[in-house]
Amino acid sequence: MAQFGFENDIHSILKLDMPITNAPMARWQRKASSSNTSALSGLSPGKSGNSSMSSSKTPSKTPGKNKKQTPSKLGGDRFIPTRNSKQMDVASFLLTKENEPTDTNLSGGSAENQKAWSMSLNGFNMEDAKILHLGGKPLNAPEGYQNNLKVLYSQGTTPASVKKTRYISSTPDRILDAPELRNDFYLNLFDWSSRNILAVALHNSVYLWDASQGDITLLMKLESEEDYVCSLSWTKEGSYLAIGTSDGKVQLWDVNNQKRLRSMASHTARVGSLSWNEHILSSGSRSGHIHHHDVRVAEHHICTLTGHSQEVCGLTWSPDGRYLASGGNDNLVCVWPRVQEGGNASQPVRCWSEHQGAVKALAWCSWQPNILASGGGTSDRHIRIWNVNSGSCISSLDTQAQISSLVFAPNYKELVSAHGYAHNNVVIWKYPSLTKLAELNGHEDRVLSLTMSPDCSTIATVAGDETIRLWKSFEVDPVKKKAKDRMLKPTSSVIHQSIR
Repeated sequence: MAQFGFENDIHSILKLDMPITNAPMARWQRKASSSNTSALSGLSPGKSGNSSMSSSKTPSKTPGKNKKQTPSKLGGDRFIPTRNSKQMDVASFLLTKENEPTDTNLSGGSAENQKAWSMSLNGFNMEDAKILHLGGKPLNAPEGYQNNLKVLYSQGTTPASVKKTRYISSTPDRILDAPELRNDFYLNLFDWSSRNILAVALHNSVYLWDASQGDITLLMKLESEEDYVCSLSWTKEGSYLAIGTSDGKVQLWDVNNQKRLRSMASHTARVGSLSWNEHILSSGSRSGHIHHHDVRVAEHHICTLTGHSQEVCGLTWSPDGRYLASGGNDNLVCVWPRVQEGGNASQPVRCWSEHQGAVKALAWCSWQPNILASGGGTSDRHIRIWNVNSGSCISSLDTQAQISSLVFAPNYKELVSAHGYAHNNVVIWKYPSLTKLAELNGHEDRVLSLTMSPDCSTIATVAGDETIRLWKSFEVDPVKKKAKDRMLKPTSSVIHQSIR
């Protein structure tokens, strides 16, 4: 009998038409009961905000539905679910009354008093019940604060957007013919004066080209057709021109009057390099000797420097007049001190032998007087930057081409190099990183030399293709240029007056 009783229980459980007494309440039943409860609670005073919130909620027992809310029909804030009914009433009151004029007598005094009254009456601060609370202008950042966040988009100009790479034209501004120009690597055949006059040596003649007016003038011509001009150098004021010839003489010319002032003979071989330091004219010869000439006195030859064993093809005084740099075909770079009173022979301060080719290209940095740049010939092809004070080589760069001339461009703090085989071009380098900025191509033969205009905006190059090309690659902003001219104008006028 027990077995039959157990089977009857199993059949009664499996029947689906019988009510399940212990099952949980159905969802529609829970929803109906909750709505009835909210309707009853909504009849009591002061519970309208709470009834709106409770009527919009689903039962808390439903999984995943206890945090979701629907918009309130009575003005509740759907984005701030933590507010109670009192806070919603206060917020609604503040929104409707904020534009009305307030009575100062009933305002409650200071903010501390209002906060105290609100805490005692409402149980919370009324300012915290505002749906939108604007606290006025943001506070200024403390002094010295730096924002490290990167600005992605901004209408204002940032330092990164202001400092842009300038455009460097790859075509020359002007091309001049230079017939009968000697294609000799060791000679220095043209120079640009401070009065904007370019002097060019064509075989045994010297021509002057006025860059401001475009006029061309024949200054001088050697008597013998076999002799030729080897080097040119202007004085700092631009009134006098020194000319080195193949017969070992140095001539001094007054350009304004087109008159030769004197001819100084001291060398036994051609004079391929010249450089001025006030009244001292230094000349380098194929014999390897460097002579100092005091052009004020009759006995002009005051000193001889004997540091090179072969032709001196590079010679330049530092901007401050303290040192004379010389480069020769013996691959040496020598730095000599200032000429002492009495003209005694001196020894070089520095002598570097790192170059593996002839050193013709030499340039002093105008904004760092102790920095010297040198360039080697075909066997070397390196630009080397030297610190004269310490005697160390700061940097070295292989240009893959013969270096015939160097000059520093102060407007943008750059270094310009002229090259022969195998590129026959001009390269602009950023200093001191020596990163290549631009290449100026156009010459059909090796570039023999280059020089800078007095305003440092243009370089002139002369090459074996018998052309002179002017590259306007360093123009400055007009506003900055006017300010610079105003600063330099009084100084230049004093110099010109003293010469006259």
